[in-house]
Amino acid sequence: MRSAWVIFNVVLWTIILGGGGTILSIFEWRGKILGKVAQIWSKLILVSAGIKYNVYGLELLDSKQNYIFAGNHESSFDIPLAFAGIKHHMVSISKIEYKWIPIFGWAMQAAKHIFIDRHNHIKAIKSINNAVLSLKKNPRSILLFPEGTRSKDGKLHKFKKGGLLLAIETQIPVVPMALCGTGTAANKKSLKIKSVPIALRIGKPIDTKGLTYDDRDILTKRVYDEVVRLKTECKKFL
Repeated sequence: MRSAWVIFNVVLWTIILGGGGTILSIFEWRGKILGKVAQIWSKLILVSAGIKYNVYGLELLDSKQNYIFAGNHESSFDIPLAFAGIKHHMVSISKIEYKWIPIFGWAMQAAKHIFIDRHNHIKAIKSINNAVLSLKKNPRSILLFPEGTRSKDGKLHKFKKGGLLLAIETQIPVVPMALCGTGTAANKKSLKIKSVPIALRIGKPIDTKGLTYDDRDILTKRVYDEVVRLKTECKKFL
């Protein structure tokens, strides 16, 4: 019953906020209006699911600096938690299939989210190159799940380098983060939603100035190790 209620709210608020935000974005090309809409949408989804959340580490961030936020991914609630908890103008790196979903995908396009074709390596590289140009023209923060897909067992799996290359190419700092409890609230194997507390724990930004393509493995490992550290301490924050 709870799952049906949450799905109803996702559809309802996507239509209302996504549709309205897309129309308003005609007058604001940078996507900041839809960035605020995404924060409101996310908070409404969490409220509809009866899920309370807390955010730790916001004091480590500079409100005037853009970041690439990189964290673990084990639940459909990861995205609402990230957008509800992070105050920066932020967009996600999403799979290309989302781009053409009516209203939802249109709103993502208007908000300047970045789409990657994961099934075509050449197109994926081209998307990353286009994203670099886009970020230089229209600076904004990025939400990234380097695992590439949701974890089925709750364990943190190997990080892919593609998204983190954006940090090197743009020299944008990377913020490791742990999304805590979202896998308990809802996981990939079940439609059941549990009303449990969740938390977003933000780590210290990792500077990428001076890094080159040859440093991609070092950066990926450093981000991975920090996310592991943050995630192992999740129980303290729930």
